Amino acid sequence: MSRWTDQLPEAAREYIAGRRVDEVECVIGDIAGVARGKAMPASKFAKQANYFLPNSIFLQTITGEWADNPFDAFTEPDMILVPDFTTATAAPWTADVTLQVIHDAVDQQGNPIAYSPRNVLKRIVGLYEAQGWTPVVAPEMEFFLTARNIDPNQPVEPPMGRSGRRAAGKQAYSLSAVDEYGKVIDDIYDYAEAQGLEIDGILQEGGAGQIELNLAHGDPVRLADDVFFFKRLIREAALRHDCFATFMAKPIAGEPGSAMHIHTSVVDSKTERNIFSGPKGAETPAFLDFIGGLQNHLAAAIALLAPYVNSYRRYVPDFSAPINLEWARDNRTTGLRVPISGHAARRVENRLPGMDCNPYLGIAATLACGYLGLMEKKGARPEFVGSAYADSDQIPLTLGDALDLLEADAALIEVIGADFHKVYNSVKRNEYKEFQQVISPWEREHLLLNV
Repeated sequence: MSRWTDQLPEAAREYIAGRRVDEVECVIGDIAGVARGKAMPASKFAKQANYFLPNSIFLQTITGEWADNPFDAFTEPDMILVPDFTTATAAPWTADVTLQVIHDAVDQQGNPIAYSPRNVLKRIVGLYEAQGWTPVVAPEMEFFLTARNIDPNQPVEPPMGRSGRRAAGKQAYSLSAVDEYGKVIDDIYDYAEAQGLEIDGILQEGGAGQIELNLAHGDPVRLADDVFFFKRLIREAALRHDCFATFMAKPIAGEPGSAMHIHTSVVDSKTERNIFSGPKGAETPAFLDFIGGLQNHLAAAIALLAPYVNSYRRYVPDFSAPINLEWARDNRTTGLRVPISGHAARRVENRLPGMDCNPYLGIAATLACGYLGLMEKKGARPEFVGSAYADSDQIPLTLGDALDLLEADAALIEVIGADFHKVYNSVKRNEYKEFQQVISPWEREHLLLNV
């Protein structure tokens, strides 16, 4: 083995198993969470000291257009990509022996690029560490398997199951429903094992062909990396069986949307005790302060948790998605839920992020709001009692309004980074402007001859 392969995690070394590595994919997530980078022969990767990409990859919109550069002329200077070998993992769907390695972006002086989403998350984790805290997260991934859809003008349909019938909705937790597309699930398990990714559980959600995949709790950056990798492997597993996997927040009209719920706790770095629980297991002021930070700043953070116009179609009453900033214990109608747990595992579940959000930014935004609460020490509003679905005026319901709220929250911008906000705002304003120029089928059907 060459020296660089000695740095690989155990799962990557087991995947190689004495074989020659053919290719290495140098990967970095852009603003949308799309995998950008370059692939190269492993022999070149072993010899090359530096890898370069233009900083403009963070200014590309989801449609492939370019947003305005908020800093200077569009000269596209190179960033230096630094491999994080702890992330090295297999690409088991490829024909040859291929590894993926997530890279961090630094400028030519070695400083972290402030608008790289992975660097944003690292920055916020660093704020916790400076206070002697270690944040712990556990994301839940919801997604749909769908029939192949190659015409964007046609509605998305559920996939065909092994029974020869299309997947049915309203089958939450049904094992038979999961068995309908068991071969895809089998490949997801196999790919995850080859990549060394841990799955805590898989279940059928309420939508037709909708699946939830849970990840075990752990380090925020590592879990964001895992979600980033999982999105790719799930898509590859679906394609192998002639269907699509989509992480759109609301791909099918009349079906529930897909969320990325984020469970968060904070432990004392020295004692490793959960700061949300006191010596006798009681809830601490820090617990309520963390919730208060979410209540006070999540409205502005929605622009990061719901990053596309489609994201807001998920915030509909009675479709299993929260539309408020209330909190309660074991109440799934509130945006902030405190699950049943032991004292050591006391945590807050943020139910507002959509599965379409960039995992680095979804986790970063959640931690940023909680951090502000811990620093501001304002406490939380009283626990909500009953169904909170009626309260829909606490969060923005369009991308434009969400971007305005983010721009107005100076404290949140300071935590996530002013330079990052400038880039993110530029990209999202451009995407929103593009969408507003599209005429929808609904408008043509109901307005063309009736108004």
